[in-house]
Amino acid sequence: MSPDRTQILVLNYNGRALLQECLPSVVEAARRSPAPCGVIVVDNDSTDDSLPWLASRHPQVRVIRLPNRGLASFNDALKMLDEPVVLLLNNDVKLAPDAVGPLLDAFADHDDAFFSAPQCWTFDGRHYEGMRTRVRTRFGLVQGMSRVPGHEALVDHADLTAAAGPVLAVDRVRFLELGGYDPIFHPGRIEDLDLGFRAWMAGLRGYYVPGSTAYHKGFATFAPELGEERCDGLAVRNTLIFAWKNLRGARLAKHLGWLPIRLLGSLAPGRRGFATAFVEAASRWRDVVRARRTLHEGSVGWIERQEAFFHRFEW
Repeated sequence: MSPDRTQILVLNYNGRALLQECLPSVVEAARRSPAPCGVIVVDNDSTDDSLPWLASRHPQVRVIRLPNRGLASFNDALKMLDEPVVLLLNNDVKLAPDAVGPLLDAFADHDDAFFSAPQCWTFDGRHYEGMRTRVRTRFGLVQGMSRVPGHEALVDHADLTAAAGPVLAVDRVRFLELGGYDPIFHPGRIEDLDLGFRAWMAGLRGYYVPGSTAYHKGFATFAPELGEERCDGLAVRNTLIFAWKNLRGARLAKHLGWLPIRLLGSLAPGRRGFATAFVEAASRWRDVVRARRTLHEGSVGWIERQEAFFHRFEW
């Protein structure tokens, strides 16, 4: 049986224009949900007119105001709710009218479901963006990707997925028990892969549900706020943190073996981005060690489960 009620949470920071463009589709999807469904905007201390606009145009939408912790703000918001399953959206996501039901059904169909993710397209509906996520290890760094070779033939096939970024439904209790999004990755990038990996290691799974459709603008908040170069730098920094925090055994050794080579390569003119990202990641070493100790302490069979994750999702 599908959850008997749910909520859609939309994370917002200075995104009034995005809310104006996307929120009507979210409200409509909530209205057409097979289970009673509300809409909540989780506002990360916006300084634009997001809140007055919401009060004026969508007074039925609840607002939760929280300090700006990026995706980790969802951790605090979910503690205030009691719905068994909730949807987590970025503010640059539109939902198809019947998007909610199939995502909820995944939790009725699978006892080990941690999250479910829709088929996601660009705003114009022309390009597949993903949510059937695979991983690859390139020069010692783990990356999550959806548009892998041959993906076109598989976008309509339900499957497991390694991660989901801008839109997913989660088991609220399991999400909180797992610790939610790790704030070590703030202000953002790679948190979704870290969450999906930790869920897998806990014996839980993410399900790709192509019967649900969403549309994503992509970097609509990040890029204007931080710039493309900074976004790319954060992705590299957080990929390093992901490896140091999560990996063990030969896979970690391979990652560490590539670091001197990549650092030497970054000495070339115009290629210093990796060195900068490495220094930033290293500056969080104490937090990384603390997170790693908490995550790995007392764990049994870590390497076997880790390799099962990569065997299942690597291409």
